[in-house]
Amino acid sequence: MHNIKEVKMSRAKGNIAEEKACAFLYENGFEIVERNFYSRFGEIDIIVMKESVLHFVEVKSGEDYELAIQNITPSKLSKFTKTVYVYLKKNSLDVDFMIDAVIVTPDKIEHLENITL
Repeated sequence: MHNIKEVKMSRAKGNIAEEKACAFLYENGFEIVERNFYSRFGEIDIIVMKESVLHFVEVKSGEDYELAIQNITPSKLSKFTKTVYVYLKKNSLDVDFMIDAVIVTPDKIEHLENITL
């Protein structure tokens, strides 16, 4: 069980990582469409558009790349994908899209496009 202080610190770190990821994506030509979209399956951190392709972005942060990337489990990716389809249906969208990850570490930010299981 996490105490409330740990949860708030974790959320604050996540918010900082999301801000860095948004700035990074924007600087690389992506248009921010929406942030923190929730469905009953989970959350999409950032939704961006570039060259008519919608990118659904999961932001992960950690002290190093390996620690951050390990947090993208098949179960989490499955819930994330379900949330993507909820978003597309809710907004009546029939567009090209991909699921991406942005890994934020103290040293760098890395954008992984089109992650799959």
